[in-house]
Amino acid sequence: MRIASLAAAAALVVASFATAAHAADAANTLTAEESAAGWQLLFDGKSLDNWRASDKPGTFSVKDGAIVVHGPRSHLYYTGPVQQHDFKNFELKVEVMTFPHANSGVYFHTQWQEAGWPERGYEVQVNNSHSDPSRTGGLWGVQDYMKVVSPDQQWFTMTVRVEGKHVTTFVNNEKTADYTEESPLVRQEGLEKRYLSSGTFALQGHDPGSETHFRNIRVKVLP
Repeated sequence: MRIASLAAAAALVVASFATAAHAADAANTLTAEESAAGWQLLFDGKSLDNWRASDKPGTFSVKDGAIVVHGPRSHLYYTGPVQQHDFKNFELKVEVMTFPHANSGVYFHTQWQEAGWPERGYEVQVNNSHSDPSRTGGLWGVQDYMKVVSPDQQWFTMTVRVEGKHVTTFVNNEKTADYTEESPLVRQEGLEKRYLSSGTFALQGHDPGSETHFRNIRVKVLP
């Protein structure tokens, strides 16, 4: 019985590794149906080609098919050929995994900066256990979301959709922001350039104690 149990346990471990390997292989690819629907990949799963880091480039690396964000403050901007890295109306889907006390974000309608927090565009918060009460999926500083939808150390899908002046975000299937930009625009000091226009995407490295992984970064341009 003991030998059988050990054999079963070994088989389970092998199956688990096989499942993980299959998941890694399947990441950062598009199905024929997704390609036909207009989805395009922004990350190849192997390198940081078509991305450019500010401040401290060492904050970003690639491991097991994911962009690993771990290090001092830095931001990784998409600079690739899709839409000439200038997006207006779009749907963005990103698979994300946070680790305890992680604080990160996904910016849109932003532009390259050599250093500092991006001034232009909106930040979709990524934070499931950091001390900042603004949680994953909210529009940081504009329409924050205060509920944790997904735990740390578990992959989830974050969706950002922009159509005209309307922004919606989802964490898995839960809507986390539903915002229509008002006119005239009122912003607190330091957020004056948080408005809809067009621009690229950026991933945030917030601080050395934060670790977040991103994969399956894909976008569909909307009319």
